[in-house]
Amino acid sequence: MVRTLSRILILFFVCTLECAAQSRSQQKAVSAQSSSKTQTQAPAANAQATPAAAGLDFPKLQSEAVLWLQSLIRINTTNPPGNELTAAKFIADILQKEGITAEVFESTPGRGIVVARLSSSAVPDPARALLLMGHIDVVGVDKSKWSVDPFAGAMKDGYLYGRGALDDKGMTITNLAIMVALKRSGVRLSRDVIFLAEGDEEAGGENGMKFAVEKHWDKIACGFAINEGGKVVMKDGKPQYIGVQASEKVATNVDVISTGTSGHGSIPRKDNAVTHLATAISKIGNYEAPVQMNSVTRAYFEGLAKVADEETAKWMRALEEPDRAEHAARWISGADPVWNSMLRDTISPTMLLAGVRANVVPSQARGVISIRVLPGNLVNPLLLKLQQLVNDPQIRFEIEPGFGETAPSSSTTSDLFTTIAKVSAKEFPGVPVLPMMGTGATDSVPLRLRNVNAYGLLPFPLEQNDGLRMHADDERIPLDSFRRGVDFLYKIVTEFAVAK
Repeated sequence: MVRTLSRILILFFVCTLECAAQSRSQQKAVSAQSSSKTQTQAPAANAQATPAAAGLDFPKLQSEAVLWLQSLIRINTTNPPGNELTAAKFIADILQKEGITAEVFESTPGRGIVVARLSSSAVPDPARALLLMGHIDVVGVDKSKWSVDPFAGAMKDGYLYGRGALDDKGMTITNLAIMVALKRSGVRLSRDVIFLAEGDEEAGGENGMKFAVEKHWDKIACGFAINEGGKVVMKDGKPQYIGVQASEKVATNVDVISTGTSGHGSIPRKDNAVTHLATAISKIGNYEAPVQMNSVTRAYFEGLAKVADEETAKWMRALEEPDRAEHAARWISGADPVWNSMLRDTISPTMLLAGVRANVVPSQARGVISIRVLPGNLVNPLLLKLQQLVNDPQIRFEIEPGFGETAPSSSTTSDLFTTIAKVSAKEFPGVPVLPMMGTGATDSVPLRLRNVNAYGLLPFPLEQNDGLRMHADDERIPLDSFRRGVDFLYKIVTEFAVAK
């Protein structure tokens, strides 16, 4: 009886092994057939298609990313106060569900950052690592000026509306999608890829990027970074150029303070603080600093002249001609306010504060001016010029704390810049890749100060009308552009960080 039972068990074991082997053979056949089917059905004529990778359904990921962005917009992170911690935890949860370890660090109560890493080896090599970064705080809104609720993530007419859709939650979610794509595809990395979502970018970065760099540099140390700041410029539905931010202007906020004698509104006085402030602000707002070209803006205008219309190209080339440079600068400045800001230090009056009642003459009036100086320039000589221009003893200037720092430009010959140009040539044939100097401030500066080649590249193809909605009413992103941006950045990252 025992011998018979043993024979039965042996036969059962052998049968089980044979069935398992047959099952594996069938699975391999189905896999090979599926792979062959995928290859034959791939749209060979579509150079923009993202190659399928094991375990990665890219269209599905793009759709998921749209929903992630919609959800992130619904988390109100208006700065102040920021409240980025809720958004950081939302992102961390997505990463954790994908099997990517994410760490949330609280900089101050209610505020924080989230960091994640995909490692290429057991021993990190910070000099080769790539950081994908974006900020999750947003500027305030005047809801009465919006056609939709700015924090509802409304979708209509092919757009996703919401504060932060472009600046900078769209970029942050794109970076998140890239991390998820790399993880799902199971590719072998040639360098570490690090994800960072930080906050407080809109108010100086003390509780965001500066916190990340000063307190957690070991978590984000890198040699290369991709951040906001660049753009894929569309004109009449066609890509015109791809701008890669390699440097940026330095931001400083300055209070313009006027003092006078207070009194009753029925008794006008010559030293009225409001009148003196208004006169000073008018002079400051109409002041135009001299043109100063640097290596980045020179390369930008030289490259753009090759694809601009004939009239624009003529004046861009004339910027380097001594006898026509002044007139060329006037023409260029009038043609585009962004170009004007790239050519010189700029001053924009942004706030006016005065008075307590309609019938009371205040003893003080205050204005705020936003100054953006070119890299390497100092703000104090410009303020001295403005003081001389105003020429009023009742007016004084006070620099607000937390002004920006000048950082060296990122290389336009680095491996990452070269990779961006290479991938761009495939995705946007014949479209130039131009180095840019950002007119606004980004969180790339603390990285550049640590010798990181940090580049701004907002990967979404945008018409100027949509690009100018940053910080404005009805900020929105075209859904097709968002999906294309996810695809474009994924190809850059895989070309740069995936082992061949």
